Amino acid sequence: MLRSISKHSAELAQCVVDAGSLESLVECLSEFEPSVKEGAAWTLAYISRHNESLAQSVVDTNNAVQQLILCLHEPELSLKRISASALSEIAKHNISLAQNIVDNGGINYLVPLIQHPDNKLVRQVCSALAQIAKHSVDLAENIVEAEIFPKILSLLKKDKDLIVKKNAATLIREIAKHTPELARLIVNCGGDSVIIEYITETSGNIRLPGIMALGYIAAFSDTLALAIIVHQGILPLKDSLINEGEDYIRAASAWSLGQIGRHTPDHAKALAQADILSKLIEVYQDGSSSQDLKNKSQRALKAVLSKCTHLIALQPLLINYGTDDLSCKILKYIVQQFAKVLPNDSQNRKGFVQSGALQKVQELNHLYKQNHDKSQQEESAVDKEEENQENVNYADMLQYIATINSCFPPELVQYYSPNYSQQLLNKLDDYEAQS
Repeated sequence: MLRSISKHSAELAQCVVDAGSLESLVECLSEFEPSVKEGAAWTLAYISRHNESLAQSVVDTNNAVQQLILCLHEPELSLKRISASALSEIAKHNISLAQNIVDNGGINYLVPLIQHPDNKLVRQVCSALAQIAKHSVDLAENIVEAEIFPKILSLLKKDKDLIVKKNAATLIREIAKHTPELARLIVNCGGDSVIIEYITETSGNIRLPGIMALGYIAAFSDTLALAIIVHQGILPLKDSLINEGEDYIRAASAWSLGQIGRHTPDHAKALAQADILSKLIEVYQDGSSSQDLKNKSQRALKAVLSKCTHLIALQPLLINYGTDDLSCKILKYIVQQFAKVLPNDSQNRKGFVQSGALQKVQELNHLYKQNHDKSQQEESAVDKEEENQENVNYADMLQYIATINSCFPPELVQYYSPNYSQQLLNKLDDYEAQS
């Protein structure tokens, strides 16, 4: 009865606590009858799940956490599962509650159960450990010191239960996010290649923690990001970015790709050669994409483009980019990168011309000049701040284009200008008039 009342809402669970039931429930955990223990553990789990205050009430009750941990040693599988679930519900709220479980030796009881044959129990154990690990470096290190690796990796490789895999990947993610040392430990155990295989073989929400784990690992250093590139981690992330139905999963993929490519020109080149940049642009321009997905795609593009010196990969982005929105920041990032690289890269200038990129730059130059002049002439008070921002953007773009044009002979720049043919015809008219 108490269990049924507690699970519905925080208000009802608070009523159960206010009635003074917690001490009796904890005493029930010491009963001989397994079903009584199960009922008590389940009720404590339901009370704890709602909020921090209720979970704290459970922890403050004499020996509640200790009794739940001891229940993990009982032979009944269902009691083990419910106790692990209750510990997970307590640990999720804050560092203090998670620390209480650690101080009572909870990690030493939970970690060995990772290798238990019962999938439902392993799900709860992985969840509880992940809820503990997420709060701080010290708690994550406590779990690592209990020799969680490489045991946890075997769940990703061999287990058939998708929820077990997801919870195991979540635990790895919560450990990886804290420090470069923990991320490096995972890579040194071969964890990155196992995660890559896992997100390749799964789809939907199941692969999300693996996608994020790769992003956290890659964020710390160029060597860790390179390990993901070497183990072919870009391709499943690309697949997720393109083919997943949910925008939050695609946004996580965009974020992880940005973390991989933002370190050096070599990292950016790997993404460019895998055609990631054009896919990010497509996602950004898609009207049906969520704002979060657009923001993460834009940030990833900015980070990777600023490091990309592989002009052959950048040229198609420039040539194929639409001119509908001249104030678009992505177009600015692309042109800015050419302005940065071309003055120091004489070898690729010929290819820049032959690909049609120089002609595209002249078309942009013409359009930006028109819009810049027009916006300067219009002196409306409405949206003045936004207008000023556009003027700054146009001025910046014209400066980048001038830098690109300075890398080529003036005659060549003039030849590819949109109005050059008209100028020649005018000269012909003048010539005929003189003759």
